[in-house]
Amino acid sequence: MRSGAGWLSSATQDQVDEFLNGLSDNALMSLPWLFEFWALPHQLPPPGAWKTWVIMGGRGAGKTRAGSEWVRAQVEGALPTDPGRARRVALVGETIDQVREVMIFGDSGIISCSPPDRKPEWLATRKQLVWPNGAVAQVFSAHDPDSLRGPQFDAAWVDELAKWKKGQETWDMLQFALRLGDNPQQVVTTTPQNVAVLKAIMKNPSTVKTHAPTAANKAYLAKSFLEEVTARYAGQSLGLQELEGQLIEDLDGALWTRLALDENRVEKIPPLSRIVVAVDPPVTGHKGSDECGIVVVGAFTEGPPQDWRAVVLEDASVTGASPDQWARAAVAAMDRHKADRMVVEVNQGGDMVEQVVRSVDPLVPFRRVVASKGKMVRAEPVAALYEQGRVSHVRGLGKLEEQMCQMTRLGYQGKGSPDRMDALVWALTDLVLDASERIRRPQVRTL
Repeated sequence: MRSGAGWLSSATQDQVDEFLNGLSDNALMSLPWLFEFWALPHQLPPPGAWKTWVIMGGRGAGKTRAGSEWVRAQVEGALPTDPGRARRVALVGETIDQVREVMIFGDSGIISCSPPDRKPEWLATRKQLVWPNGAVAQVFSAHDPDSLRGPQFDAAWVDELAKWKKGQETWDMLQFALRLGDNPQQVVTTTPQNVAVLKAIMKNPSTVKTHAPTAANKAYLAKSFLEEVTARYAGQSLGLQELEGQLIEDLDGALWTRLALDENRVEKIPPLSRIVVAVDPPVTGHKGSDECGIVVVGAFTEGPPQDWRAVVLEDASVTGASPDQWARAAVAAMDRHKADRMVVEVNQGGDMVEQVVRSVDPLVPFRRVVASKGKMVRAEPVAALYEQGRVSHVRGLGKLEEQMCQMTRLGYQGKGSPDRMDALVWALTDLVLDASERIRRPQVRTL
């Protein structure tokens, strides 16, 4: 059987027509029920003798359909009354109602996905789904972990585990119950959340994972829905979790967290007194170079320093750029935002850095800064401004925020150099920290 995930995406219309015309009437009638033909890659079980398959994806990515079809593949035989690989299945959701309404009767639930001659019957009083071949699925609620004491199964489907309030207790009870057959398996379909039980499952050597963002299933989603949620949540931690299906974990000792950044996001830019463009140039200037961090920040600096507020307006960083290219990108950012000054770290390049910028714009207001302290030491006072609620972000700063959240008190935990974060630190140091320090400690002229 050719998988639709691979074949359909590359076949021409003539090839599709030729394939369909070559099928018998019976084959054409059965085609809608052959999920392997239509499935997306993340909806098909990985090979191997795994114990747990985690299908992690964004909202609407097709996780429920994948779970329903996997249960079908376990319980159905070659003919409607033939036995399948599994005879006893546990269906576990947050509540009994959610199992019934989503996993069983939902648009992508088991009954909707089953052909007429294999459609199971729902026995409401027993909370069971019974197939024509005698296979039985029993329904359980994560609110009642002890209900899994006693029963035993050879397969299980667990839905939205990450939002269960008694996730660990229910999961543990299920593991003791999953003891029938040669290789009892379970599928977890969930939008990820930063919860211990899910992270532990993901680290288990017997766990396999498939993943897809919401957009992977866009053919079956309303266009207006996808456009709206993408415009509103892309680049935020909520968007990474609910749309990209990414498991967002905050590092121990991180100077910034995604939740805190989201809480200080602004939709409308307030009045600003000054705007600067800060640049952290790469050591070299070729395709393999580090990024050139270019970050635009504005600040309201009227009144006492404790009332000053800043807004990160743009991350204009460039990758693999020559000195002339990053200098032009920085000057262009100055022009777009009508910035007052460019702040540039000159540790790597010294006078040459300023010469490169002035070759693009000889009149650009330019301030040289030198890093005499480590990145973490420079970043801590800036992180304190965020803790005080004095710095906000506009949308669309995902890559910058990712670097920020990987900066810990033990140093940077990401790959490469955090050039975007460095540029941010220089900008806020210039706009807020250095400027407020000059006000607090005015120079005294002596005669």
